[in-house]
Amino acid sequence: MASESEFAPAKVNLCLHVTGQRADGYHLLDGLVAFAGVGDRVTVSPGQGLEIAGPQAAALEPSEDNLCLRAARAMGGGVAVRLEKVLPVASGIGGGSADAAAVLRAMVRMGRPLPGPAEVLALGADVPVCLAGRAARMQGVGEVLTPVALPPGWLVLANPGVAVPTPQVFRALARRDNPPMPPLPPLRDTAGLAAWLAGQRNDLEPPAIALAPVIAEAHAALAAQPGCLLARMSGSGATCFGLFAEEAAAQAAARAISAGQPEWWVAAAPLLS
Repeated sequence: MASESEFAPAKVNLCLHVTGQRADGYHLLDGLVAFAGVGDRVTVSPGQGLEIAGPQAAALEPSEDNLCLRAARAMGGGVAVRLEKVLPVASGIGGGSADAAAVLRAMVRMGRPLPGPAEVLALGADVPVCLAGRAARMQGVGEVLTPVALPPGWLVLANPGVAVPTPQVFRALARRDNPPMPPLPPLRDTAGLAAWLAGQRNDLEPPAIALAPVIAEAHAALAAQPGCLLARMSGSGATCFGLFAEEAAAQAAARAISAGQPEWWVAAAPLLS
């Protein structure tokens, strides 16, 4: 059984509408999810245990509750996982879910059968869409996925270095029965995508900013960059994204923000199709 390596791209909520709450407490969501060409890398090999390396390794303790190990156990265990941590932890861009999905994909290539949809969802609401690994409309509690086609584009991700616990953000929501996302129309280019997204929302952004006002600074820094077509927070924060049509503008924006806020985590990456 050879080692297998998988890329775990950042998951970006281009919009996120909270449309209800089930009796069991889970929130109902409706939004557009995309992936960026920056992320972690997972390597699975025969053995046991978890090794964490990479620039963000210090922020993540290797514990038995780590999503990578939980995913491995869901597929029978008996493997060692090495996680190269590039994405900041608890940052609203699905790092842990993407890592778990990468473990699942790697173990499928090693000959293991994929767990059923309910077992995948039990690992986390974002794991199904990260397992699919392509842009999708995500509904329900994360289990209803409709693939969508997005035009080429670039993202700049900016995280101001604060952790915003997701449960606190949901508790701070003013209302939970917000309007759903309308159907995505055909989109010819990034400008069209940005124009459509401007009419959508991330319902978690206002409560997240109330908890961590620096998120508004990250949002404003992105919006002020030349070529930024849209800026918004991703997921429950604190990472914000800027949408750009051209690589040169995105790279210049990332350099400018990094120069002004050297303590922030900033990355420019293509919008993956």
